[in-house]
Amino acid sequence: MEDPIPYLLALRRHHSQTDIARALQTTARTVRRWELRETDPPPYLLDALRQRLLLPQAQPPLPGNAAFRFIDLFAGIGGLRTAFQAQGGQCVFTSEYDAYAQKTYLANFPDAIDHMAGDITLVKAKDIPDHDVLLAGFPCQPFSIAGVSKKNALGRAHGFADETQGTLFFDVQRIIAEKRPAAFLLENVKNLVSHDKGNTFRVIRGVLENELGYHIHCKVLDGGHWVPQHRERILIVGFREPTDFDWQDVRIPEVRRVLGDILHPQDGSETPEGHYTTGPKAKVDARYTLTPNLWAYLQAYAAKHKAAGNGFGFGLVNEQSVTRTLSARYYKDGSEILLSQGARKRPRRLTPRECARLMGFDKDFVIPVSDTRAYKQFGNSVVVPMMTAVAKVMTPRVMQLISEDPQMQQSLMVA
Repeated sequence: MEDPIPYLLALRRHHSQTDIARALQTTARTVRRWELRETDPPPYLLDALRQRLLLPQAQPPLPGNAAFRFIDLFAGIGGLRTAFQAQGGQCVFTSEYDAYAQKTYLANFPDAIDHMAGDITLVKAKDIPDHDVLLAGFPCQPFSIAGVSKKNALGRAHGFADETQGTLFFDVQRIIAEKRPAAFLLENVKNLVSHDKGNTFRVIRGVLENELGYHIHCKVLDGGHWVPQHRERILIVGFREPTDFDWQDVRIPEVRRVLGDILHPQDGSETPEGHYTTGPKAKVDARYTLTPNLWAYLQAYAAKHKAAGNGFGFGLVNEQSVTRTLSARYYKDGSEILLSQGARKRPRRLTPRECARLMGFDKDFVIPVSDTRAYKQFGNSVVVPMMTAVAKVMTPRVMQLISEDPQMQQSLMVA
């Protein structure tokens, strides 16, 4: 069922809570509770908004009716955009360095061609459009456990000392300082919190709170509540002014999903797609089954480390499993998530389409790149339904700040 709240938030640009309450024959307090998602709106609300307030039938809020505007930095393939666009937001600027990720992004958000930038370090903050929300999944390699280990082995610096990636946080800083958005959402790997004995995170939080003056809410969330994959990420939510934002308001599904929910059914109920699935029953292509040599190597590697008392090895899963974290290196051997095909059969990798589902992307998400590129892109992405849950809590607070800022209201009117 379509969510009516984006319609409601879009209308708040032109109507007060009292006006909307009068049209719907309810109270302004009730409308406010819907906006804040303190209570679920009644089933009739969507039709009522369309009919009584003259919204177009069967169409989501158009860009001209956007509830708020946001920018998408280090955008990847658009996971954060998907979450906030679903709440009635309009993306007015996108930055993504990788050309292949740009290709996937533009295949799914064609309008981004008008506001797509590559290297954010070359973009002046004053040239970025005004916006209400800044989104940034800034590069995590300098802070991740794997990234730090690799850089240490190579004798390279990491964290803020890594000039090519670690300092990209400061591009977020300079844009926030220049544009002063109502809110922001930053996403990174869980290890950011403990990197350099906590100093890195203290610097980041200090910049956001003390230098930029934002009110910060941080939490590590596991995407495993929304998809069948353990994927812990640190989320940093900031507001320009104090709000009643509370992580307790983020709705976590009561029922956990399992891997079988996102696998190709292979029974003919799904249309074959490219080379992922073939034949009348849309069976998974044999190319995704590990070769005898690779399977033998992974088994020997796991046995060697087990004998040494280490925990390294492949992750063998079945339809009832919740997987390890999908990584950008999945294309190499698929070792973190290998799907059992039976005791006498070699396991297989997930297909790129299954990886898209594992990250919570819509069934119609376009994958225009090779398998190798797709695996990298989904391994670097966000869990879309988790971000959507956070966006639902952030949006009414953003709308409240916009409504209290006459200058921001004016900028929306001329957007």
